[in-house]
Amino acid sequence: MTPPAPLSSSTPPTELPSTPPEEARIVGPRSDLIAAFAWMIFGAAVLIGSLRMDRLEKQDINPYTAPGLLPGLLGIVTVLLGFLLALRSWRRLAAHPGETTQKTSSTEKKRILLVVGLCAVFAVGLVGHGLPFWAAAALFVTIAVLSLQHVQRKAAGESLTLATFCKTLAIGLGAGIIITLVFQELFLVHLP
Repeated sequence: MTPPAPLSSSTPPTELPSTPPEEARIVGPRSDLIAAFAWMIFGAAVLIGSLRMDRLEKQDINPYTAPGLLPGLLGIVTVLLGFLLALRSWRRLAAHPGETTQKTSSTEKKRILLVVGLCAVFAVGLVGHGLPFWAAAALFVTIAVLSLQHVQRKAAGESLTLATFCKTLAIGLGAGIIITLVFQELFLVHLP
């Protein structure tokens, strides 16, 4: 029986890097707790804003179609979900004070910036500038899905096929039409 080959003399096998790579940032329960309070404050602000909106009572408007109803409900849900996130983070902090939950890599940061950029282009550049809302929403959803899946396709060594593009375009068109119908027919909100 031959002895095992000696390990490289540059790094002993028991030695681990003391700091994470520069492109990764450790996010723990404390960050989740801070984000939870930010979401609760945002949800409360939305709820307060919706309560201050005119309910159009003098025009005999159905209370279920009042302009502040949907934002108010969304504000309540945001506060509730923020509270649940805070509760979960608080419990994890109490159980494991030094626990880390995830690493945010540079790729994930780029994806977040891509989503924020796409949303800004949609809100500022597409909506209300000539395109009907359903078409702007369809274009946004299609481009967002194709852009966000690009990294996965690239990692798998795949390229964009006509079938994938057509499927994504169908999803985008369906989303644009359904969103428009829900807002205009169900919530009675006229979209640009």
